Amino acid sequence: MTKKYKQLTLEQRYKIEALKVAGKSYTEIAGIIGVHKSTISREISRNVAKRGIGAKKYLAVSAEQKTRIRHKLKAKHIKFIPSLKISASRLLTLDRLSPELIAAQWRKNGTGGVSHETIYKFIWECKHSNKRVNKPFKNLYKFLRHGRRKRKRGNYRDSRGLIPNRVSIEKRSAIVEKRKRFGDFEADLIMGKAHKSALLVTIDRSTLKTTIDKLKGKHPAQVAKTIIKRMNKMPSIKTITFDNDQAFGLHEIVGKELNAKTYFTRPYTSQDKGTIENRNGLIRMFFPKKTDFKTISSREIKRVEKAINNRPVRKFGYLTPNEVFLKLKGSVALIS
Repeated sequence: MTKKYKQLTLEQRYKIEALKVAGKSYTEIAGIIGVHKSTISREISRNVAKRGIGAKKYLAVSAEQKTRIRHKLKAKHIKFIPSLKISASRLLTLDRLSPELIAAQWRKNGTGGVSHETIYKFIWECKHSNKRVNKPFKNLYKFLRHGRRKRKRGNYRDSRGLIPNRVSIEKRSAIVEKRKRFGDFEADLIMGKAHKSALLVTIDRSTLKTTIDKLKGKHPAQVAKTIIKRMNKMPSIKTITFDNDQAFGLHEIVGKELNAKTYFTRPYTSQDKGTIENRNGLIRMFFPKKTDFKTISSREIKRVEKAINNRPVRKFGYLTPNEVFLKLKGSVALIS
């Protein structure tokens, strides 16, 4: 198997410079550095100064700069060729496929294509670009489901990295999906006007028992304190599933205090928290978007919480969440 060539580091180049000054041969330098002697020969012949100060000398800093310039100017293989851009445009505007589905369709057809992230990047670049080549695609963003606002590109990996020891929902126990026991909660935030106020919402997946708490801010410490205080009043907490908001960054403290396992949904996958999304929609009937929760009293928030928990649910044979909760309370299903 052919070894993959690795670029020399700046540290290695400093060693080459020093060893060359010391009069070492290419073979000796290669042995010390741990590379093939041809690598040393190629490195020195490419990067030795040709003229000016330091002519015919190998200088590490100069070699590093020359390598970076060559790499920048090197022709790159372009996978997203014009024909693919036209194909993506047609699938988006005529078939109304999302970039994710377009990429999947290409894979299915054996076209090759590019990733959905690359398609999103292309769409937004075209929107903001005045280049002639991008003009035919300038309005593609309007055919995205959320075309009026820019998609949170690149945050998939970044948001996970910002939350320490994040455990994906995919590792959550299968029993949680069955909705047979009390104590498997979902948590989310409902943002107020200009994102300057918020409500913390939690819901039990089995009974739909809901809590609503007014937050003074989105700081993780405040959010964690509020969750712990409210959940300590519940009979048994087994799991809590959060979305990827940094406000839930102290999930480990929450889990430890409540003796519960914590999980996180896959970014931009609303169906992972469909239960609480549905409940948030109901809460919005009482508090429409752009509501400033700073002007809403805690008494009013508790009134809405009570109204929601006393609202009949068809899946429960029109029992309310409170009734289902009381029915489960003290049962095996509740404590198992």
